[in-house]
Amino acid sequence: MAETVFDLHAVDNSGLDRELAEYRGKVLLIVNTASKCGFTPQYTGLEELNRKYRDQGLVVIGFPCDQFGHQEPGDDSEIRSFCELNFGVTFPLMSKIEVNGDGTHPVFAHLKEQAPGVLGNAIKWNFTKFLVSRDGGDVIRFASNTEPAEIAADIERFLAS
Repeated sequence: MAETVFDLHAVDNSGLDRELAEYRGKVLLIVNTASKCGFTPQYTGLEELNRKYRDQGLVVIGFPCDQFGHQEPGDDSEIRSFCELNFGVTFPLMSKIEVNGDGTHPVFAHLKEQAPGVLGNAIKWNFTKFLVSRDGGDVIRFASNTEPAEIAADIERFLAS
């Protein structure tokens, strides 16, 4: 088991295997996303956080997931185009993954262990958010219905530490 999320890796939206160690020392906001969800407009707020805080050390990372109501049916190229065209997304997007079950991606297995939900570890829906401190030692979980702007104070606290 990884000590922190920075010990893991993921395939990005263009097919490259990325070591999350490249973000060590940054504050991460990791989100399971979907293009056809009622929460999809949160891409706007996530991009606003990205633009506001990236120069201070925030990295927003989207992990598309199709496990909830088949709300992310596209391939990686379609997902990237959708996010760029509709929401101006400039933050990193990873390749589509699973966040629950036997195929759970190691990043989400780790995050769920570090910050369990109210009713257990399972991700309940799209746009569950995990805020990770610069050293990876602190992880805060936010529910799907938490708007990105509501996380700003916690982001600022992690950026200041």
